[in-house]
Amino acid sequence: MITLNLENFMIELKDGSLKNVGPTNKSATAKLFAVEEAEAREFGDKRVKLVFEDDEGNEVQVALFPEEARAIADDLADLEDSSPVFEE
Repeated sequence: MITLNLENFMIELKDGSLKNVGPTNKSATAKLFAVEEAEAREFGDKRVKLVFEDDEGNEVQVALFPEEARAIADDLADLEDSSPVFEE
């Protein structure tokens, strides 16, 4: 399941084209639950792409610089050592 929360979002659809309406202060949050597949791969010369997909075909992609990817890997290692989430 994917959820999208769009803030201050308004567009105009005219003759098959989308056009921004109003100020450019829009923001969005996407959440993907019940992930069935997850992978990390190279993205260009300087980034790592994390790709997550659920069983309905919804997909979220996140491109991180190496230091951000290492921080995520460190967080996962810490959780694995201290959190019941990883207990079997």
